[in-house]
Amino acid sequence: MVSTVKHLLFGNPLTVAQAKAERLGIPLAFVLVAANALSSVAYASEEILRAFQGGGVSAQGVAVFVSLAILGLMLIVTMSYDRVIRSYPQGGGAYVVARENLGTMVGVVAGASLLVDYTLTVAVSVTAGAAAIVSAFPEIVHHRIEIAVGMVGLLVFLSLRGTRQSAQLLAPPVYLFVISMFVMICVGLIRYFTEGVTVVPDQRVLTFQVQGLSLLLLIRAFASGSVALTGVEAVSNSLGVFKPPETRHARLTLLLLGVLLAMLFLGISSLAFLYRSELMTEETLVSQVARVTFGTNALYYIVQFSTLVVLIIAANTSFVAFPQLAAKLARDGLLPRPLTNLGDRFVYNYGILVLGGLSTLLVIAFFGEVHLLLPLYAIGVFIGFTLTQAGIAVHVWKRPSPGSLPWFLVAAVGAVVTGIVTLVFLVVKFTDGAWMVAVAIPVILALFWAIRSHYSDVARALSIERYSQPPGRLGSQVVVPIGGVHRAVLPALEHARALGGQVRAVHVSTDEEVTQNVQRRWAKLRTDIPLIVLPAARTGVVEPLIEYIHMVAKSHPNEYVTVVLPEFVPKRWWHRVLHNRTATLLKRALHTEKRVIVTNVPYHLPR
Repeated sequence: MVSTVKHLLFGNPLTVAQAKAERLGIPLAFVLVAANALSSVAYASEEILRAFQGGGVSAQGVAVFVSLAILGLMLIVTMSYDRVIRSYPQGGGAYVVARENLGTMVGVVAGASLLVDYTLTVAVSVTAGAAAIVSAFPEIVHHRIEIAVGMVGLLVFLSLRGTRQSAQLLAPPVYLFVISMFVMICVGLIRYFTEGVTVVPDQRVLTFQVQGLSLLLLIRAFASGSVALTGVEAVSNSLGVFKPPETRHARLTLLLLGVLLAMLFLGISSLAFLYRSELMTEETLVSQVARVTFGTNALYYIVQFSTLVVLIIAANTSFVAFPQLAAKLARDGLLPRPLTNLGDRFVYNYGILVLGGLSTLLVIAFFGEVHLLLPLYAIGVFIGFTLTQAGIAVHVWKRPSPGSLPWFLVAAVGAVVTGIVTLVFLVVKFTDGAWMVAVAIPVILALFWAIRSHYSDVARALSIERYSQPPGRLGSQVVVPIGGVHRAVLPALEHARALGGQVRAVHVSTDEEVTQNVQRRWAKLRTDIPLIVLPAARTGVVEPLIEYIHMVAKSHPNEYVTVVLPEFVPKRWWHRVLHNRTATLLKRALHTEKRVIVTNVPYHLPR
């Protein structure tokens, strides 16, 4: 029944042949790997204005020039990741690139930062999506945490159904977002230059104060607005979703993403400058720009709805990339091995569930506030940017070829700039929560090494290389616990006798009348297997059995003790709750005992 419900919710299991059909072409793959980067335009321009507001400066005009500088960095980062895709067609990303070019330790740091990045991507995206809803419907502002958590649950559900179904369902809203944003930018520019519309209608002249403007404030604004780059790395981390030729499709997707991202980011920043937009506590900058451009009509709500959905889908990008990265780390012995297991729909179920749980905790811990989460998010992203570009610079330097120098310079400059941005985030936002990332990454690294140490210990313990001869044959003591004498006991006794060695049946006496009945029925079996009755000091039967098994093991130190458990299987799944679970409790209690083997002999009740 569990399998039936599972297949009903998440779809029937896929075959290997069907799994190949799950690979996606550019139109659908773009939805899964680019939505995260596209969604950043929903808050990047706002973060620039927030940085100036924090410095006591009203400088929308300067914000446009900061946006242009960010576009330059965006070009550098995009070119660096294009080189990553070409150099690592099997799927690179920060972890693989840094590990192979900068050393194992640096690669592990990159892997830890990416895990933080992807987890925060989900938390930031769903909280920003909730903010978009609240901007359109302010009366539900107090429910933004519940809305964000509900979005995480929806994404977990969609991800467990498989990549193709997710992409097909989510593609229309992503392209609606791109189209609606372009329409908003074009209409907004036309209306401004023909009608002079602004947020404050009676102030048509655009002026901005530069008093107090400093280099530190510009750097802080540049770092804050650089969240526009977040998500660019997802293309190189998710080559496994593309149809062959993967490299070509991934590079075209990255190019398309870079062009769209640059146009949307600059367009929204420009409109915010022209409209003299101000930050509001219960309305996002995109909502404000859309409201001034369209009014509160259907087009405004289309922008808000598509922004909401693309933010949700941006979180879905992490549900593609996080499980794949976790699987790579698990194969290298740095995370639990179950993370490498593919589910029925050829997705990493455990990775999806872990990501859903961690991101939900972050949403609740930060009260569903986007601006509280963004500094943490950006630090993880830019650590990955820095290490990836440094790694690809080393990669190009070690493998010189005609025309490779420009690629080296691009990657090296990008690594320096993104490294500076990372330091700015750490310093400026340290007391606002950035310290958590500085703590979280070392904690994850410690977890990695603890897991790797465990797997190394297990490998040494299981190794047979040092054995000079095979182990000798050991004898066996067989114990068959019984609660009564019935048909389910008979197959267990036959199996116990077939094992060889000394066999004894054991009954724990908790009721004298029941025990006498068991002894009478046992005598009727006319078997040579002895029945041993153990007095119960308390009402339970598990503890006396365990004590007896310990005694047998101690008195036969050179033999195995095999515990054969008779167990009948009811006709219906819900019948199980009507019967004692003594066998299950006994198995759990004996699981860690040395030289004790527990085996079940099921007896299926007739249907």
